[in-house]
Amino acid sequence: MSAALTFSNQGGVHTITLSRPDVRNAFNDDVIAELKNAFLTVAQNAAVRCVVLAAEGPAFCAGADLNWMRRMADYTREENLADAGELAAMLRAIYECPQPTIARVQGDVYAGGMGLVAACDMAVSVDTANYCLSEVKLGLIPATISPYVIRAMGARAAHRYFLTAERFSAAEAHRIGLVHEVAKAEALDAKVAELTQALVSASPHAVRACKKLLQDVAEREINEALVAQTVAGIADIRASSEGKEGVQSFLQKRKPNWLML
Repeated sequence: MSAALTFSNQGGVHTITLSRPDVRNAFNDDVIAELKNAFLTVAQNAAVRCVVLAAEGPAFCAGADLNWMRRMADYTREENLADAGELAAMLRAIYECPQPTIARVQGDVYAGGMGLVAACDMAVSVDTANYCLSEVKLGLIPATISPYVIRAMGARAAHRYFLTAERFSAAEAHRIGLVHEVAKAEALDAKVAELTQALVSASPHAVRACKKLLQDVAEREINEALVAQTVAGIADIRASSEGKEGVQSFLQKRKPNWLML
């Protein structure tokens, strides 16, 4: 069994759980590969009617693992392109999973973790969760996750939260459409179960066809050109002087030099 993920199946509902609570379920290259493979595998299983993406511990996903960030700090542009490409492939595997997907958000969501929530068809959040697109504080941009996050929260809200890197509440995430339901911790599973029950009660073929219809019709297609554009965007800014300074200052727990001018 994966060290980063656990799996369960019940009544056609397949649950994939991030199981690294000690690092706030932050992901690295291994976790990204495991998540991608988990969704590609479940996509081939006709017995699975819907997929729940869950997590253990106080945070749903804190974005990039610190040790992974330390390695990335010295990547060349080519290495950054390859690395961001893997993240993009993982997000696309979630988004294109033929079964409906639900993010069960039991805790805080930061940076790249926002992409996990946005790539799912639906999201149910505990009312105490905080959300943040923190990249610009590190001299970076949320490029790879942007097609999914902008689609989920809308461009107008994205203009604010991408640019300010403010932390916002579950109530605000619900108001802007990033999450569909907000519940108390003790009611979170019941709210997720309402959705899974609705999904497994509907026609399997119709549900899959309807999901494809939504993706075909809604806004801009997430195609190879758009993915390549976002992958290049993060690779370029990671390799920039401010990108390197922002990441290094974060890892070294000091203020970036642009706050010292």
